[in-house]
Amino acid sequence: MESSTQQLDKIMEIWSEHLEVAKTLPRLAGPVSSAVDMIYSSLAAGGQLLIAGNGGSAADAQHLAAELTGRFLLERKPFRALALHPNTSSLTAIGNDYGFEHVFARELSAHARPGDVLLAITTSGNSQNILRAIEAARQTNVTVIGMTGESGGRLRAACDLCLCVPSKSTARIQEMHITIGHAICELLEARLAAA
Repeated sequence: MESSTQQLDKIMEIWSEHLEVAKTLPRLAGPVSSAVDMIYSSLAAGGQLLIAGNGGSAADAQHLAAELTGRFLLERKPFRALALHPNTSSLTAIGNDYGFEHVFARELSAHARPGDVLLAITTSGNSQNILRAIEAARQTNVTVIGMTGESGGRLRAACDLCLCVPSKSTARIQEMHITIGHAICELLEARLAAA
């Protein structure tokens, strides 16, 4: 068992790493602003934001959808945002009948309309179910914004816009994804509430 001092040192190491990655986010300000513009244009025209992610990224997808359908900072009307995985009956039926790589693509094909936006979240950039969702988005004329890690994986080339957090650590990437997501929500909310 680690001593109390070793544990405190480890906590400080984790937080230091978090802060170092967070210091790199200003280089993503321009692309994040572009993402806000893309989502705003869709929502203002009656479109919707569809969000897909695996594991911890699924939790981020639900979190961000909730910020938009509920509220972030302002009292305002709900905005059209949908995480593609919360229906466990659909998720397990699609996974069983078609394969787990199709769970988001089938949901997207059911809900998406031309002019919508897909926010695809995968820390590796290589999640098959996310990549299949992007293929389905292309067939439906849906704009694709990706959030991933340093390399971008296959996601980087598949998106209209890819936000690549400069880190190889899954935990640090996820922490930055929610920071980026909150910035997007705050800016969207301010613009849409004023419209």
